[in-house]
Amino acid sequence: MHGRLDLAFEKTSTSGTVLHIRRQEPPWRVLRAFPSGAGQALVHLHNTSGGVLGGDRLELHVDLSPGARVQLTTTGATRVYRPRTDDAPAQSTAHFNLAENSLLELLPDALIPYRGCRFTQSATVNLAPGAALFWWELLAPGREASGEVFAFEQLHLEIAIRAGGVPIALDRMLLDPQLRPLASPARLGSCRYLGTLYVCRAGEPAATWQRLEEQLASQIEPPARPCTETTDRVIWGISSLVRDGVVVRGMAPSGAAVTQGLREFWRAARLLLTGEPASLPRKVY
Repeated sequence: MHGRLDLAFEKTSTSGTVLHIRRQEPPWRVLRAFPSGAGQALVHLHNTSGGVLGGDRLELHVDLSPGARVQLTTTGATRVYRPRTDDAPAQSTAHFNLAENSLLELLPDALIPYRGCRFTQSATVNLAPGAALFWWELLAPGREASGEVFAFEQLHLEIAIRAGGVPIALDRMLLDPQLRPLASPARLGSCRYLGTLYVCRAGEPAATWQRLEEQLASQIEPPARPCTETTDRVIWGISSLVRDGVVVRGMAPSGAAVTQGLREFWRAARLLLTGEPASLPRKVY
């Protein structure tokens, strides 16, 4: 399937942020926007096919007007199914344009690659002056309960974030377990889950990011022992970007441990940058 979803969000003087659905093609589906406090709109992205199939091409375009405040989440994990032999790799592309002083929280559920799948995912984010971004991602090893751990064929994941047209984060990851085993000590070792959080705001002084990096680093517990399959301790790394943001990355044997850590870092970063407490998407409760 070739599905495309185009969404636009507009700040109004009476109703906060409102959603305009400009284009909606299966399997993408959006029902409505829910008010989420402080004029923010909460939107759930539905994939009505239940997952990503071989040969699928999915496109997502999201535009935020000046001052719009949006929280995007999924209705469940993104499952990438095993393709037929003659299927092309599945592809997903996403483009986010944030106008001046807008805010986007992109909080999807985990990406779960099934045995034998081939998947390319790319995303670009363009930040105008004053625009803020909070974005986490969690990569699972597969259907762990079914014994599928790094049994996918290939994953190609790309993220590009630009502020004022200048690249501030370019993240490219090619995972090929058959060619380069992920259980190698030089890669994930005994860890199975990988989480990433980007926190950005265009035009913010460098001192803010130094303070945020120090604050987030203070939340990390020093590892008492190496990461093993019997511990839920997460190995975290935090770094300021070249400008306008920080990135947090963690890996652990337990997906729950990584997810909990991402939430805690997100809460702390949102409070420091906006002065407002973070609120999880309603479906999480």
